[in-house]
Amino acid sequence: MVAPLSLVLYVGCGMLAAIALAYLVRDALIDDRVLLVAALLELALLVQVVTGIAQGAGRSGNWEKGVFFAYLLSVPLVVPGAVLLAIKEKSRFGMAVVLAAAAVVAVFVARLVQIWGPYA
Repeated sequence: MVAPLSLVLYVGCGMLAAIALAYLVRDALIDDRVLLVAALLELALLVQVVTGIAQGAGRSGNWEKGVFFAYLLSVPLVVPGAVLLAIKEKSRFGMAVVLAAAAVVAVFVARLVQIWGPYA
């Protein structure tokens, strides 16, 4: 995986988590600011999918290809799902879902880097 892209994803997850935590504490509902950060994070995740597919398809050797592609193709589904739940949920728990999703995406990215790393 591309290290600068992973760093961008970690920063995006941190930003989304910080905003979601601030909204959770203030008992605020989802608004355009959260949607913008979530959309930027999703865009970076889609870039990661394209990069991962391109690099993973040409890679040979003994590595966890199935696990890697399962994580790679699953991670872009987390943020839109969380945002849809947050839009539908009209309480503070909507932001708790977004906060949890940011943490889950960060763990997914870390796991992708971990799977890719020993075989790079």
